[in-house]
Amino acid sequence: MEIQIEGIPITIEKKKIKNIYLKVLSPNGKVVISAPKRMSQKAIEEFAFSKSTWIKEKRKKYEGRMPQRELQYETGEQILFLGKTYPLEVKYWNGSNKVTFSEEKIQMWIKENSTREQREKCLNEWYRKQLKMRIPKLIDKWEPVMNVQVKEWNVKNMKTRWGTCNTSAQRIWLNLQLAKSKPECLEYVVVHEMTHLLEQNHNERFWGFMDSFFPDWRTIKAELNRI
Repeated sequence: MEIQIEGIPITIEKKKIKNIYLKVLSPNGKVVISAPKRMSQKAIEEFAFSKSTWIKEKRKKYEGRMPQRELQYETGEQILFLGKTYPLEVKYWNGSNKVTFSEEKIQMWIKENSTREQREKCLNEWYRKQLKMRIPKLIDKWEPVMNVQVKEWNVKNMKTRWGTCNTSAQRIWLNLQLAKSKPECLEYVVVHEMTHLLEQNHNERFWGFMDSFFPDWRTIKAELNRI
């Protein structure tokens, strides 16, 4: 569903959630509202209208931005990993697709006739492995501090969220793209999602916990928003 507020198209997504959320997405300033399934269109429109000034200011930031060139995963391109960029070197061979890393470069070992999608999948699987090596250590570090237990966790590619938490199942999901960010960004998202095991909603109690556990969360959150 789509509505227009002061000439701005806004995509409405009805979801099984309690609160209403507003996002202005990079790189083109697309506006998306996620609303509870039972919320009326009139209430959604009133909410959107109340945020029109904020929406316009956010969209201005994206005006005139050149869209990022889509990676082709070829030698010489720059690859993000843990907050730094590394030159990519593509090596052709007949073995299984893999990625190797050094402080100087990232090497992708792949078949010569591989497609762009196969190369992207190869890199994403390497990203996934890197996160899965780091996440358990962070959960083990924070469980005794926060007095919570994560029964299950996993990694998946998400377009609009850095992480999610299923409080009833005590399960957290973390965005594959966090492999590109600094280690402290991954730790912040882990702590954020674990905090939902203490408080489900983003209210004063939740942010109070975050201030206690991760005092620098605002700085890290702002950095992730820029990404």
